[in-house]
Amino acid sequence: IQLSDHFNYKKLLRYTFPSIVTVVFISVYGIVDGFFVSNFVGKTPFTAVNFIMPFLMILGALGFMFGTGGGALIAKAMGEGQWEKANHLFSLIVYTSAVCGILLALFGIIFIRPIAAALGAEGQLLEDSVIYGRIVLLAIPAYILQFEFQCLFPTAEKPALGLYVTIAAGLTNMILDGVFVAVFRWGLEGAAAATALSQFVGGIIPFIYFA
Repeated sequence: IQLSDHFNYKKLLRYTFPSIVTVVFISVYGIVDGFFVSNFVGKTPFTAVNFIMPFLMILGALGFMFGTGGGALIAKAMGEGQWEKANHLFSLIVYTSAVCGILLALFGIIFIRPIAAALGAEGQLLEDSVIYGRIVLLAIPAYILQFEFQCLFPTAEKPALGLYVTIAAGLTNMILDGVFVAVFRWGLEGAAAATALSQFVGGIIPFIYFA
């Protein structure tokens, strides 16, 4: 299916179905850290994961902003037959979001403690939130790219590929959580490392593919 096709309801559902499954799958594998941390690490670390995750997702949501807005501009250029302009826009959006991701990662690493404290964390909850957050923040640039490419894959007429990348990232998180937390007993740090590595899979593989 190409964007230039005439879309009826059946074809629209076929085209968007991989993206719908992608969102559902992201929601499912997002609870994996909580499962392993709550069962193998403890209640306070589990609380810390859920406490700091909204802050991390707010930073990652920048990828949706670049992806939805940029995807519209790219699709417009493609519809007008300006393929070179579409390619330039694609590159500009990806590179700009990557740089913003690096800056946000630095911001988060530096200020995560006062931010978590301002949100109400204290004592061991604060320490666990900072530990988990700083490790995951190392992958925030890739996390932003992951969200961004989930929007750009349909624009590039490859929605199914976006689903496959999400599945690969989700399986990476699940498997590494089991290895790092349940087998190696690395605790909260292991869960954070598994999440960060899965985000690298979700963000860097599409980056390499499109490059």
